[in-house]
Amino acid sequence: MKTARFVLKIVGAALSLAAVVCLIIAFWDKMTSCLSGKQEQDDYDDDALYQ
Repeated sequence: MKTARFVLKIVGAALSLAAVVCLIIAFWDKMTSCLSGKQEQDDYDDDALYQ
């Protein structure tokens, strides 16, 4: 029984770590722009969109 609890703790820790890594990858561009102090810039010409 102790072995099963230990294995479940290891699996839970691994899944938690994987979730944190996925969150970091998903929001990497936003985190780097906040840390560098740059503001997002539009990639589109707004005047051309509304013609």
